[in-house]
Amino acid sequence: MRRIQTICSIAVLAGVLTAVAAPIDIAEGLKELPLSALEQRIEAIDAELSQLAHPTLRSGIGSLGYRSKHAPADTPQWIEIEWSRAVPIDQILLAPILWRDSETGFRADGFPSKFRITTGTTDDRTGTVLGEYNSADGGLPRVAPWILPANGIIASWLRIDIIHATQLTLFPETGYQLSEIMVFSGEENIALRSPVKVASPSPPHGRSVWNEQFLTDGLMPYRMDSGRGERSTAYYSNHVKSPYLSIDLGKPMPISRLQLHAMDQGNTAPLAIPVNLGFPKLLQVEGANHPDFSDATPLLEIRYHEAHEIGPVMMWNLPETTCRYVRITAPTGDDEIRVGFTEIELLSNGRNVAKGKTIETNHIRAPRDIQRSLSTLTDGLNFYGVILPVRTWMDELARRHELETTRPLVAAELNRRYTRQKTNLNRMYWFAALLIAVVAFSLLIERNIHARHIIQIKERFAADLHDELGANLHTIGLLNQLIRKKAADLPKDISQFLQRIETVTTRSSLSVRHMSEMQTGNRLSTNLADDLQRSAERIIVDHKHELSIEGETYLSRLKPRTQTDLLLFHKECLINICRHAGASEISTRLVATQREIRLTVTDNGHGLPESVESNIPSSLKRRAKLLKAKLTVNDDVAAGTCIDLKLRNRRWWI
Repeated sequence: MRRIQTICSIAVLAGVLTAVAAPIDIAEGLKELPLSALEQRIEAIDAELSQLAHPTLRSGIGSLGYRSKHAPADTPQWIEIEWSRAVPIDQILLAPILWRDSETGFRADGFPSKFRITTGTTDDRTGTVLGEYNSADGGLPRVAPWILPANGIIASWLRIDIIHATQLTLFPETGYQLSEIMVFSGEENIALRSPVKVASPSPPHGRSVWNEQFLTDGLMPYRMDSGRGERSTAYYSNHVKSPYLSIDLGKPMPISRLQLHAMDQGNTAPLAIPVNLGFPKLLQVEGANHPDFSDATPLLEIRYHEAHEIGPVMMWNLPETTCRYVRITAPTGDDEIRVGFTEIELLSNGRNVAKGKTIETNHIRAPRDIQRSLSTLTDGLNFYGVILPVRTWMDELARRHELETTRPLVAAELNRRYTRQKTNLNRMYWFAALLIAVVAFSLLIERNIHARHIIQIKERFAADLHDELGANLHTIGLLNQLIRKKAADLPKDISQFLQRIETVTTRSSLSVRHMSEMQTGNRLSTNLADDLQRSAERIIVDHKHELSIEGETYLSRLKPRTQTDLLLFHKECLINICRHAGASEISTRLVATQREIRLTVTDNGHGLPESVESNIPSSLKRRAKLLKAKLTVNDDVAAGTCIDLKLRNRRWWI
């Protein structure tokens, strides 16, 4: 636990040194950090906040602190505190007066907007300026105490010069208010219950909750809520005459401070327990080294008159006395009272040496109240958990204020970065979509260029085919006519042969012209049934041919190129059968459905030699591949050959 407290103290001191930076400066500094550093910082802030004391506030009645007289804002005001001896001081703490705002909750009220802190010794009344505060540099609004590091300067007095007061919530005039001033030398608040002088003293009546002496009474607007450790209930005695509590420290120790934690008041609203319940109006504290207190030394006498003089943690500095036994007595004479506390702390060199020690008393709790046993007085726990050293408690509250002030700035910067990332990501999405569109458009253009190039090649091929082959065929035809004219007396069979050559040449010229036009797309088939019939009649002369067509409606929906490829496949089948099959009968059956096109060509020839697959004409394979169709050939010596072509029926506009 002490290790955690030390770490927290170091972290708080580091935070205090940077607390003077204005939020705008912090925000500007955050802009320079990378995103990963911001994420780590907010995680570190959250982790540290979970280990810091909570700013739980007091309820009920109590002394508030000091309120100055109303005066113009620039009227000189001052506070002076002087303690018994010159010591090195580490830090100065100012706790604000808190006001409940109906919209924003609790906030500091009347905290001076500008002041200067000076310290010195008895021999140096001029002193040294430790620092100045200006609300324009940040720090308000706040609930936590304000801390100024003193860096070990030797001092026996402190002066706060109010340079500029502020507007009070309840009054139209200006002034300033403070709840508590602490001056720490190590763990010791050396200003505790030291006399206070101010420029405008409070009225001398005793029932007011405002008095300059309340600035060093150790009472603040906070409850000690460490937020960690187990909870403990307060001890509350039976009714007894002059009750006492005696603590055995185990060995003689120098005692310099007493801290009494009043009974816990709970968390109800309104409170069910007054703050002074179990706190006698008169207490006497003695120290001794013998258990019978035969050598008792008076250490302190505590008196209070009004309930507002009592708070959750009551603190008194003691004249340093070495003793083993400490007794706290409430002398009542013949009257019976009940006494109760949450914790009794006896500090030696800033450490609670009463923790875990045994206690004796002259009253015994009933068994049903075992949860309020004497051991709870020295267990180091209160209603909220672990009891912290006062300086650590104040440091953690100040550190929490700094972190809770910084966290929204870090979160805002993170949100700004995330928003910018989201914007950039959206831009990247749009850029990627645009890039995809550009690529797709480029591919489309490339495809169109490629298709145009193919068309140009086809047109050139068709032109070359027509010009070269057509010219050659025309020449053959002219030569054939010339031979017939020159040789009129040729035998009849030769004349018939020449006539046949002329006929074939004419038909070849027509075929060349037809092929050229198909390559350019001008003569693609658009009426497949009629074209099949005409091509069969032209190719088949000495064979019997039967043509059967079903589903002409679906055939008419085929692409012109597909119809032309089917026509050419059928032509190639008929030509191969006429040349090689030795058949006398040929049958063609074309069936078209919504799902597929099936072309079957059969003959009664002698079939294909050897392996069927290896002897399928390459021209048929090539044409089937162009159609993206499935080609099968069944060969039977007795029944001839069956050529079967299947292709899926795709709508030509898809």
